[in-house]
Amino acid sequence: AATIIARRSQLLNRLTGKVAMVLVEQPLAEVERRLRPFGAALSIAAVNASSSTVVAGDKVAADELLATLTAEGVECRKIVAENASHCAQVEAILPELAEHWQSLRPRPARLPFYSTVTGTTLAGGELDAAYWCRNLRQTVRLDLALERLGHDGYGVFVELSAHPVLVQALTESSAERGGLVVG
Repeated sequence: AATIIARRSQLLNRLTGKVAMVLVEQPLAEVERRLRPFGAALSIAAVNASSSTVVAGDKVAADELLATLTAEGVECRKIVAENASHCAQVEAILPELAEHWQSLRPRPARLPFYSTVTGTTLAGGELDAAYWCRNLRQTVRLDLALERLGHDGYGVFVELSAHPVLVQALTESSAERGGLVVG
């Protein structure tokens, strides 16, 4: 985990000042519709809950989207972050990450591993360089992973982060099942 996080953070620093993230309190389909005019400049970075979608990509395009949505009265905000992931702009660093992560030797998981890439549980052996590159580039499907966790009986969630940004999405997703969320 430390190898993945350290190298990923180091290379993401190359994108500092060029990319941005915007949290849009709208369903995925609506946000996808709004992103069509931006082409590859903006991507769906994460689907946190049924009404919470994160967009990432080119800083100028993200600022334009934010201004448009704000003017329309859509609940949204810029996510304060040095870098943005899960967008086309990270493709420039993926080959170097894949090469660095070739030394990873994933093992079977001892506890259930719920993937936000697939929305399913994984056995652990598939958590190789290719998986972690997909993890950085593809849309985070927290909504699907949370749905699976709830289906499997989990209802208490603790977000361990200096800036717990997922508490609201976790709360929304687990509220119907009486879940408890702490940041």
